Amino acid sequence: MSDLKAKAVSGGIGFFEKWLSVWVALAIAAGVALGTVFPAIFDALSRFEFASVNLVVAVLVWAMVYPMMVNVDLAGLTRVGERPKGLVITLVVNWLIKPFTMAGLAVLFFEVVFARFIDPTDATQYIAGLIILGAAPCTAMVFIWSQLTRGDPNYTLVQVAANDVIMIVAFAPIVAILLGVTDIAVPWETLLLSVGLYVLLPLTAGWLTRRHLMAGRARVQGEARVEAFTAQVKPVSVIGLIATVVILFGFQGETILNRPGVIAMIAVPLLIQSYGIFAIAYLAAWAWKTPYNVAAPCALIGTSNFFELAVAVAISLFGLNSGAALATVVGVLVEVPVMLSLVALANRTQRFFPGETRP
Repeated sequence: MSDLKAKAVSGGIGFFEKWLSVWVALAIAAGVALGTVFPAIFDALSRFEFASVNLVVAVLVWAMVYPMMVNVDLAGLTRVGERPKGLVITLVVNWLIKPFTMAGLAVLFFEVVFARFIDPTDATQYIAGLIILGAAPCTAMVFIWSQLTRGDPNYTLVQVAANDVIMIVAFAPIVAILLGVTDIAVPWETLLLSVGLYVLLPLTAGWLTRRHLMAGRARVQGEARVEAFTAQVKPVSVIGLIATVVILFGFQGETILNRPGVIAMIAVPLLIQSYGIFAIAYLAAWAWKTPYNVAAPCALIGTSNFFELAVAVAISLFGLNSGAALATVVGVLVEVPVMLSLVALANRTQRFFPGETRP
């Protein structure tokens, strides 16, 4: 979202981003209502599968993620040594802490705290969904969280690029290891296919598009073309996000209405994880005297999840109506209000950090 970058510098935000929580709430309500009133439609959509991957969800995830990937400047990885603090914090949180704390919290709550309220088979599914969610660091929404805290947009791009490259090789093994620890069968073929479809291919397509737009032009002119292109395709990303939320909550509409207690139980470890991970990353950035325009985005990126990937992988591995898919969908429900509250907290505590820096 390069148009977000310009607005972030000037201090403005777009209409969609400003009212993001409202649009997501309306999409959730619409999905639950439609899924309850017209279950046959969503049942038909669930049959569009290939190799255990739902094609409807795949198309929507692509529509949502591809415009974001065009902004990922992989060349930015060569500049990470200029200001390593924020990147180090984000990568340590995303890959060495977050997946394992999420798995630990999932096991704690669904095998101990809530064990007497939930069938063991269902509990295993919820644990699997939470593990998948915790192992998928945010990509698509990173630019919005960074913008809302007036973060350094170029540094945010570097973090996204680094995370996406690592995700290609690390996501599947981490998920497989953690699912194995909890005695859940891991269909490696489906897991690797999902990573290829939802991370590698969109990232490659975005890179090729960016390369084409930049070809034969000075960097400033090329960036202008990238910004113009992403501004044109941004509505596709917005439609993809809203439609994805509607579809996902439509698939789970009856379950959400019939089992609100389960939704609340799934939300508990997610809330603890989100606020806990933010505290770890934000306090580490403060202790390391990281400039605010890097500290805030690096903490928010570490806290947020790539829920599009998590939902798609959970559906591919366990099915549309599985407990694992439900857990990742609850992640969507929890994420936006939690992240907006953390954005507000970061903005209120800006004075405790060094001023912004630019390379």
